[in-house]
Amino acid sequence: MEEQQNQPQNPHLFYWGDTPEQEYYALQGITSSNSFYTSPRGLKLFTRSWLPKDSTTTKGVIFMVHGYGNDISWTFQATPIFLAKHGYACFALDLEGHGQSQGLKAFVPNVDFVIDDCISFFDYIQSKNVEYESGPKFLFGESMGGAICLLIHFKSKIKFNGAVLIAPMCKISDKVRPAWPVPQILTMFAKVAPTLPIVPTADLLEKSVKVPEKRIIAGMNPMRYTGKPRLGTVIELLRVTDYLSSRLCDVDLPFIVFHGNADVVTDPQVSKELYECAKNEDKNIKIYDGMLHSLLFGETDENVEIVRNDILTWLNNRS
Repeated sequence: MEEQQNQPQNPHLFYWGDTPEQEYYALQGITSSNSFYTSPRGLKLFTRSWLPKDSTTTKGVIFMVHGYGNDISWTFQATPIFLAKHGYACFALDLEGHGQSQGLKAFVPNVDFVIDDCISFFDYIQSKNVEYESGPKFLFGESMGGAICLLIHFKSKIKFNGAVLIAPMCKISDKVRPAWPVPQILTMFAKVAPTLPIVPTADLLEKSVKVPEKRIIAGMNPMRYTGKPRLGTVIELLRVTDYLSSRLCDVDLPFIVFHGNADVVTDPQVSKELYECAKNEDKNIKIYDGMLHSLLFGETDENVEIVRNDILTWLNNRS
């Protein structure tokens, strides 16, 4: 009932309103395009780019990965638009089962395949834009996307100059992880019916976005998954985060991790563990007092600006 009350009577075409996309991008001083990319396993994936209007001013390339249940066409765009305005060429794709990409909605049967999709797309972008090969290259990931970025780092042959990790899901916190024997029971059922959307969970939108008006805007997203998590996806995320948490000491690229200390979706304590364990000496962490999970949209405009500028400063110092 609460979610229905939050739904606007006249939803906008885009998170910024009804201004046509290309007109809005021009007003922001950037260029943008979208297309479909077919991965080596034959999956049709929706992609977007956000580029500085003057390509000669490009400071670096950022490969971006969204979080669970999200996509690259709604509020996620706010960050690459900002970064493109400040000289960074940004590229992203809707992960399998998300946004406009192929796959059952919010079903991620194997994160390893998703990682391969991302690496393949990023390699493709480099092959089509040789001017990017010698410049700085960065990873950027939000929530589940932050975990995927670290896994890409372990597997990709691309030499990344660093990673920006926003409230990364590096480990399922003991505060929210189901207690024994729930994971074992879920695993058993997932083998029989992995796509069933029956895992009980609170509304992530309510817990992620602080500003009520922005919660309404986020809820307008026509691609947003509103159902319960699917059994197979939950089991796969438990598997992958267990693996990643066992390899935090192997992280060997420059990174900065951002987290709000009031985040109840992913645990800021786990981000502190990443910072403390990672063997790379060029590592930074920013913990923001009172901020929730959606640091780059759901907070007040003043808070969003603080986080954005902290990201930009870190990138500029390495570009």
